Amino acid sequence: MLLWNEGDFEISTDKARLDDLAIHAFLVDAYWSKGRSLEKVRRTLEHSLCFGLYGGKKQIGFGRVVSDFSTFAYIADVFVIEAQRGHGFGKRLVQCMVEHEELQGLKRWILATADAHGLYANFGFTSLSSPERFMEKRLPGA
Repeated sequence: MLLWNEGDFEISTDKARLDDLAIHAFLVDAYWSKGRSLEKVRRTLEHSLCFGLYGGKKQIGFGRVVSDFSTFAYIADVFVIEAQRGHGFGKRLVQCMVEHEELQGLKRWILATADAHGLYANFGFTSLSSPERFMEKRLPGA
């Protein structure tokens, strides 16, 4: 489903358009997903609501949401390739994600970032108000 377009650029949730090889090529080197295998990337695409950012027919960005579509959503793997940064595509991508019709009325959105706090602050994200309520389990190599 086409969510946004301007000139040759567009954002879509059509999984058939996703370029899994291009997504993997970015994620395998990203700080949050370093070394992620192509098989794991494909599994995340299968089990997430995916948002592809395209310039012409080329994938230039991506993001995904993991959700129960009722109470909770987790934003993950958001990126715009370096050559296309600085044009507002990251903001547009996150906007499409948080405004998606199937994700309205949720109680909580979460995400993890080491370097994009300013981007997400534009959409109301803040540091955890009660981090002591949240826990994680990290496995070796994760």
